[in-house]
Parts: sequence; structure tokens; C-alpha cells
Amino acid sequence: MVEPITLVTQRLQLRPWRESDRDPFAMLNADPRVMEHFPSTLDRERSDALVDRIEAEFAEQGWGLWAVEVVDGAEFCGFIGMAAAEHALGRPAIEVGWRLAHEHWGHGYAPEGGLACLRFAFDDLGLDEIVSFTVPANVNSRRVMEKIGLHLVGDIEHQGLPPDSPHRHHVLYALTVEEWRTGPRWPGRITPR
Repeated sequence: MVEPITLVTQRLQLRPWRESDRDPFAMLNADPRVMEHFPSTLDRERSDALVDRIEAEFAEQGWGLWAVEVVDGAEFCGFIGMAAAEHALGRPAIEVGWRLAHEHWGHGYAPEGGLACLRFAFDDLGLDEIVSFTVPANVNSRRVMEKIGLHLVGDIEHQGLPPDSPHRHHVLYALTVEEWRTGPRWPGRITPR
């Protein structure tokens, strides 16, 4: 078992999961607004199974899809983090992603946490590339990808979804370590801890 890592930004703690996160996470996963661009909402059993998988990844590697806590605010508002994306792309890759409760949209939490993940991925883990993907209609998520410096690579078919799924077609964004090191620098508000 690996010691879990916490990332701290100006307003957020990206932290390991707690048992108390399961109820609000299940509510978030049952919200049609949050899950609009996914094949379906998740019932409690599937939501808890997702938390179990996330916790297993933390136990193995110390990082993953972190639970998001607002400093001096909400104790849980969703997740921001990184996960293996081979199931979707058909090749090894690490994805940066987020899923926040609707009431926490529009506060800049996803870009703030996403940048912390990129810094950790490139500066601490030494990864060569980070990807992110979503259905073309998910303009909010695409905007976050662009805000944190990822660029559109092209269209893909999500390999983890059936060929007849209306959600199979995705757009792929990516950022390489070279682009991270030579591209525009963001304010030094993100401090992994």
C-alpha cells in the first residue's frame, strides 16, 4: 500500500476519499445535469463501485481521481484527478478529468484542480503526455481543457463504449511535457503537497 498524496491549491484540497464522501458522490452521479454527457446516471451501487475502484488505485499508486474539498468551504464537491485511459483510447495514456456537483460549477474549481494535476503529472511523476476527452457537445468540459493548456488533437471513438452508443464519438485533447515546459506559465498558486 502506497501513502496517498494530497494536492493543495489556493482554494482546494485534492485529497484521498473518505467514507462520508459516498453519499454526496452518489447524489452527484444521480444528477442528470452532471451526467448529461455520459451514457447514463449512476445508481448507488454503481457509484459506490466507482469509489471502490478509485480507492484501490490510490492504495496502489498514491494518486488518482482525488476527492475535492474547498478550503474553508464544502467538504466534498466531486472529483478532479488522473486515471488510466487505455480503455477509451486503445493505447496507454493518462487522462486528466473532473466531475463536480452542479452547485459547484462556475467557480473555476475544475481548471484550478486540473492545473494542479498537470503540475503533478509532469513535474513529479515525469509523464510525457496528458490527455482528456469528452463528447463534442460538452462545451463546459472542453473549455476547461483549453483553459489548462490542452489542445484539440482530433476525433476518436471511445473504445469502452458499444459501437452503436450515441456517446461513442469523442474529441481528444492533449498536452505534452515539452508543451508544458515551454508554453505559457500560469500563476504560481498551485502547490502540490
